[in-house]
Amino acid sequence: MKSTNSHKSNRNHNTKSLPEPTEEAIAHSQQLSRNIQKYLGRHKNLAFSKYMEMALYTPQLGYYAGGLPKIGKTGDFITAPEVSSIFSRCLARQAAQVLAQLDEPNLIEFGAGQGTMAKDILLELNSLQQPINRYYIVEISADLRDRQKQMFEKHLPEELINKVVWLDSLPKTPINAVILANEVLDAMPFERIRIEPNQALQGYVRFNEKSQQFDWDYQTITDSGLQKFANQLIKHIGKVSDLGYETEINLNLNPWLKSLSDILSAGAVFLIDYGYSRQEYYQPARVMGTLRCHYQHRAHQNPFFYPGLQDITAHVDFTAVAEEAFDSGFKIAGFTTQANFLMGSGLLEMSFNADADITQQIQVAQQIKTLTLPDEMGETFKVIGLTKNFEQPLIGFSVRDLRHQL
Repeated sequence: MKSTNSHKSNRNHNTKSLPEPTEEAIAHSQQLSRNIQKYLGRHKNLAFSKYMEMALYTPQLGYYAGGLPKIGKTGDFITAPEVSSIFSRCLARQAAQVLAQLDEPNLIEFGAGQGTMAKDILLELNSLQQPINRYYIVEISADLRDRQKQMFEKHLPEELINKVVWLDSLPKTPINAVILANEVLDAMPFERIRIEPNQALQGYVRFNEKSQQFDWDYQTITDSGLQKFANQLIKHIGKVSDLGYETEINLNLNPWLKSLSDILSAGAVFLIDYGYSRQEYYQPARVMGTLRCHYQHRAHQNPFFYPGLQDITAHVDFTAVAEEAFDSGFKIAGFTTQANFLMGSGLLEMSFNADADITQQIQVAQQIKTLTLPDEMGETFKVIGLTKNFEQPLIGFSVRDLRHQL
């Protein structure tokens, strides 16, 4: 769960309370910072989305491409598959409903982390006697690939390990599949917009020679698409104060969803992430947007704190996801909270084990609370289901479908 335990904006950039990285980690960050400075020197302008892309995905140096721990107690955040295997088992049951109807059924998972979710899904599908052709993992990080392989070698029988194929990008030819992306959309590079009483600005990044750190540099919007978005936003939020209104927009959604549609002959896509419908996302009172950084289980809002050592995210606009998915050829088959989705996919029946001792029962009960309670992950996280050439109602949205809120 990624929540924790000139024209410039300096609001809430206080990072003094954050733990100091090790000397080795600082040297790692400084090397990445030099790379970003070189890019800035060559191109003169550095949009925030490009800075975020470099901070997270530069080979060997970016947050997701480097070897530092990210998930779990020694990392920076916890995700639902790490909370309990029940999350992945429910997702496997939803996937099985679709896979059972596909010729040559496959799964594709984006950003498999330490491999926990893939491991539990493969085991659950095996127990359900649902055959699969391949379990593809789209993973750019060599370090995470190694961790995933170690996870599988430790917990999976050889016949299931042999189902797994690692890819740098999506398959080249269309296939039948279920595509899974848990906490992927929130880490896609996004643009930062700032609305002031008399103008709309785009967030760029500059290097402050005095402080020897990167900093915001807001400039006049030149992109027509961003300007159109800013104009619509101004109509929605109304008059802003001199402090301004800051928010995010993910321009990568359209090409990414289009690429999924292009390779999917038939099947479904399940996207799980924290986010809101557009009406809720762009509330007039949400003046600082949803940009969040995660470092050693602490959340803050300074994306320039030791680049490469922290996660940078924003909540997902699920209305935008639905619009772009529809335009890409998908049917919007369901939208609901994580709690409702898990209940529709068999949470209650798999949470009871008569043979478990009291300690195990208490442990499972606590895991279910974390996954489903409104003030934990239950309502903050949403699930959207997209289908292509698949017409059955999806079980994960049978408890409560919230598509009308999109």
